Amino acid sequence: MKLSGYLLIFGAACRAAAQLVNPNNNTFGNVFNFWTRNGDAWDLTRRNATNAITLPLAHPAGHVTIQPASSALVIIDMQNFFLHPDLGGDPLGRALVPTAIDMIHAFRANGMKVFWTNWGLTESDLLSMPPAFFRGFSSDGTSATSFGSDMGTIQGNISVGRKLMRGSWNAQPFGDLFDEQVEGVANGTDFYFNKNRLSGMWGTSTPMQTFLEENMITTLFFGGVNIDQCVWGTLLDSYYKGYDVILVDDISATTSPAAATGMVDFNAALNGWRANSTDILPTLM
Repeated sequence: MKLSGYLLIFGAACRAAAQLVNPNNNTFGNVFNFWTRNGDAWDLTRRNATNAITLPLAHPAGHVTIQPASSALVIIDMQNFFLHPDLGGDPLGRALVPTAIDMIHAFRANGMKVFWTNWGLTESDLLSMPPAFFRGFSSDGTSATSFGSDMGTIQGNISVGRKLMRGSWNAQPFGDLFDEQVEGVANGTDFYFNKNRLSGMWGTSTPMQTFLEENMITTLFFGGVNIDQCVWGTLLDSYYKGYDVILVDDISATTSPAAATGMVDFNAALNGWRANSTDILPTLM
């Protein structure tokens, strides 16, 4: 048989499969990757209903049903550099920590993974970093205080380390989050991924994306700082790459004007969904 004949047969098989998956036009996607809608409820399990969880979302979004084995919570940039008060960290971000920890515990309790994706640069990253990023992370308008610069000490004996370099104190999770991350990684429930851009999913592939693909994780919940920068960048790149994206508003914050958060909220609801811990924790707990 000629190649054209095989292609015709393959096309017909795909159309038949699509009709089986989507008999009433309530399925969105394709035979390999799809959501199913029933009124204001969305099923993201891709027909793997084992231990599925249905979570209420803020009005008028309805509900989403997720598959725990293919879902994860992504905590972004809740690091000393951005949150510690002695480094001028954001008090709004610090206020999120207890709620973020509640979400972490709830996800673990339901067998869902927790991802930490934070700035953690290497010497190689500094060699290839674009000038705009060096300018954006300069403390005084010169390159001498940007990425990789020595940040000195605080409280007399804490070596802050080089700015956002992998393994430095300023790049580790803030406060009780650090203990949560260390414990979670040790227990195999949590996974830590360094990043070298605002987005933890930037580029053709990243360590986190590779892990997602190898473990067939498709549904991602996002929180952290700043909501309009690194959280938004990671969510948006995940959306571009075909993942289900759910922004958790009350574990996300920013130092930017209110309009920046408004933009993220509006677009996150278009790209996926928005949620609050107050809506979903009672179900998860």
